Amino acid sequence: MTTDTATPGLRERKRLATRRAIQLAVLDLVVERGLDGVTVDEISRVADVSPRTFFNYFASKEEALLGNPPELPSGGQVEEFVNGGTPGSFLDDITRLLISAGESITNDVEMMQRRHALLKQYPHLFAMRMATMRKFEEQVAAVIARRLGADDPTLAADPIRLGERARLITLVSFGAMRHAWTCWANGESPAKLSERLTEAFTELKTLFASPRA
Repeated sequence: MTTDTATPGLRERKRLATRRAIQLAVLDLVVERGLDGVTVDEISRVADVSPRTFFNYFASKEEALLGNPPELPSGGQVEEFVNGGTPGSFLDDITRLLISAGESITNDVEMMQRRHALLKQYPHLFAMRMATMRKFEEQVAAVIARRLGADDPTLAADPIRLGERARLITLVSFGAMRHAWTCWANGESPAKLSERLTEAFTELKTLFASPRA
């Protein structure tokens, strides 16, 4: 399975660098002064951007501290998954979809570790993070339900059973994602989050494979 993406262009690299500078600034300042003692103006000054630029990237200092939540890929990848995707198993198709979603998360391990340390100090920020994850989980479950219904019209005619199966598959998939994120954040190889996700889902597929007679 291939998860490589094209190298971003100059404009995208600049956008990512600005976003990272803002996130590092808020992490540094909050560690130094506490969340209540930090303003957007101060974050902007440390990141060497204007407050207007800050708000082009984040709606608040809390959002900047939390970082990017995972997002379903844009374009036709979701519809491709719903309609059967590329040749391969159902789990392979889910893996490709969730790895694409994971690409919206930074590959900066140090930043992730620092963010998690701060979330432990601010329960309301941790709750905000969990809320974004629940929203993403619901979005994934809805897409999986669409795929299950497209694959099996009988299942599509039973909304309760369809929803329960989609929820079960989503929870199992999210377990593999959390395992990959934990291993990656702990600095275990490989260094790229996408590679860790691929390994986790490959292991999941092996564990759940039917034994041969």
